[in-house]
Amino acid sequence: MRSIRVSIATVTVILICFGVVMIYSASGIYALQRLGKSTYFLERHLLFLMVGFILALGVMAIDYRDIRKYSKPLMMLSVVMLCAVLVPGIGKSINGARRWFQIGAFSFQPSEFTKVAVLIYVSDFLARKQNKIRHFRQGFFPVLVVLAVICLLILKQPDLGSSVLIATIVIILLFVAGADIRHIGFLGVLALPVVYFLIVRVPYRLNRILAFLDPWETSQGIGFQLTQSQIALGSGGVFGLGLGKSVQKLFYLPAAHTDFILSIVGEELGLLGALMVVILFAVFVWQGARIAKRTIDPFGYFLSIGIVTMIGLQAVINIGVSIGMLPTKGLPLPFVSYGGSALVFNLIAVGLLLNISRVQEL
Repeated sequence: MRSIRVSIATVTVILICFGVVMIYSASGIYALQRLGKSTYFLERHLLFLMVGFILALGVMAIDYRDIRKYSKPLMMLSVVMLCAVLVPGIGKSINGARRWFQIGAFSFQPSEFTKVAVLIYVSDFLARKQNKIRHFRQGFFPVLVVLAVICLLILKQPDLGSSVLIATIVIILLFVAGADIRHIGFLGVLALPVVYFLIVRVPYRLNRILAFLDPWETSQGIGFQLTQSQIALGSGGVFGLGLGKSVQKLFYLPAAHTDFILSIVGEELGLLGALMVVILFAVFVWQGARIAKRTIDPFGYFLSIGIVTMIGLQAVINIGVSIGMLPTKGLPLPFVSYGGSALVFNLIAVGLLLNISRVQEL
């Protein structure tokens, strides 16, 4: 599987390098105007990138199967951190959301750690309970309890996007493991009133849905981000305006270097540049799926599927939001968007995926 590892590593490096260039292009003027230094976000991103690479190499240096014995401690640690971040004075609040730990000049988002911890825990559980997964009490319900605790804590931050992402990944893993489809369907029915309460009864989330349905109706209000994103993509045409020549990044499109960086890619590099990003993620998912298919070890099989699903879903959601196919979620584009915790743990996940592939050859 060496050729597959080389392919995944190459795609990841290309996306990272592409992201470095686009982050500086999208944030340089904003950072200079607001923070007095055009390279502010670029320097922080490179620092997180270095940390992520070091941790990914560390993960690759060990046998991934040794991580199984730490699945429960990692899960417990993630729960403790998700509880601690909600405590005033410990967790940092930004725009009404308490999602970060402040460590010096840098912030850490525990929900990103939780994504990887959940993958490891659920993969270990499914590997141990393969013959019981169709039984509700022994195979399905225990995972459901853990998932409910994690999602409730993340929703308290509040962060609906991450909780939905984690829930979707876990449900996909349960389906792949052979869980009874009736149990999954029953869970879906139970989730409907919860989704109704979390969206319809929460004004700002309901407004996001309404803005998604017709962003131009509220282009000067809640739909401002979506309309500016579409203007950016439309302005780029096929070949783009040229690298660094985006107009929408000049204080028109909020979060241009984070959640909506693909819109700047489309404006500056055109349809061809945006398609290149989409194709790279498609290659990543395809090659990751090939690793999962060839993995004999059950733990590695479920873990590789979870990693590929996590990165693939984040890419699909971010791209969908940027082009107006999905309501705004606040999820960055893996490896491309500016973002500390997300970048670090996505690199750790890739390190695990490459590790799984390497160990299969031993």
